[in-house]
Amino acid sequence: MSKVLVIGAGGVSSVCVHKMAMNAGIFSEIHLASRTRSKCDAIAASVKERTGQTVQTYEIDAEEVPALTRLIQQIQPKLVVNLALPYQDLPIMDACLEAGVDYLDTANYEPKDQAKFEYSWQWAYHDRFKEKGLMALLGSGFDPGVTSVFAMWLKKHKLKTIRQLDILDCNGGDHGQAFATNFNPEINIREVTAPARHWENGEFVETPAMSKKVAFEFDQVGPKNMYMMYHEELESLAKFLPELERARFWMTFGDAYIMHLTVLQNVGMTRIDPVMYQGKEIIPLQFLAAVLPKPETLGPTTKGKTNIGDIATGEALDGSGEKTFYIYNICDHEDAYAETGNQAISYTTGVPAMIGAAMMLTGAWTGDGVFNMEQMDPDPFMDMLNTQGLPWQVKELPGPVEF
Repeated sequence: MSKVLVIGAGGVSSVCVHKMAMNAGIFSEIHLASRTRSKCDAIAASVKERTGQTVQTYEIDAEEVPALTRLIQQIQPKLVVNLALPYQDLPIMDACLEAGVDYLDTANYEPKDQAKFEYSWQWAYHDRFKEKGLMALLGSGFDPGVTSVFAMWLKKHKLKTIRQLDILDCNGGDHGQAFATNFNPEINIREVTAPARHWENGEFVETPAMSKKVAFEFDQVGPKNMYMMYHEELESLAKFLPELERARFWMTFGDAYIMHLTVLQNVGMTRIDPVMYQGKEIIPLQFLAAVLPKPETLGPTTKGKTNIGDIATGEALDGSGEKTFYIYNICDHEDAYAETGNQAISYTTGVPAMIGAAMMLTGAWTGDGVFNMEQMDPDPFMDMLNTQGLPWQVKELPGPVEF
């Protein structure tokens, strides 16, 4: 029985808080804070209606460290779950250190003025958390998060080493909009337009954004075009799986999405540097995010399924030579909406955030310092995936991927 403070009130937060309320034996008190309290109140009302559990709400600017520290000290949670924007990771970590509380997030730090995300800024906090006897768990979403746990489960149960790893993220859902992003538009577009990077032979290799496309047949979704991108779990996987010869991340996009994004890039709407408009500075990408449909509003119209997983090749644990395994989850958008009022993209991130928090609060995962998912025992996390709405399956493939 533990008290938790969740920061952020988007779709992922909504799913996470709903699932926490459905596991009241672990999460005895849920407190929710964001810059816009009305969003917190809306989530709390839905949670009350669906589960009967009460969520306390607050207004806070997560970048104001002294104010956030005071709120944490007032609530005295056992854990702070950061589901705000990646720009806010460091100030929330600072507040947790000041207040003496454990920390969890779903995405690594990204500076506002640069489309770049890496773990170095947060890994630098390790000694400070360790000295205070606190734990920080990074990247407890799906990708990053579950995809890293998938890899470590394969290494624990199927493969002695992982030589090649491909992470495949497919959203086969249709929301009926001409153009919309399935998670925060600003973060989504920054990720997609950044140069692609993959790990090969001990270093990262950079290629132009969206320049490598391959077709893949996804179980229960069908054939989709997927594009090689950079994603932060490649950095942590390369660190914690030193035998990796190659690791890549792939995400599917429809032709209409690519067409709209190309036009928006060409006219400057994806820029993150300020421009003057009517005597005021604005960030074009932030303005675009303001006019696009909010991801949390897409649930009622989104139909179809997601399929996210890992394909790993390496030396088999049983000594039978090299083998390739595909481990993945399929999530239905309509099922996710029926349970939590949110589509599957939010669901597949919010549920693992809840499970990571449960791992810390129950003592299944412990440690002093800053940790990535790869450093933890995958088994209890994998068990909860099966019972909390994200069941997984694993199958052996004939051989390594050919793309």
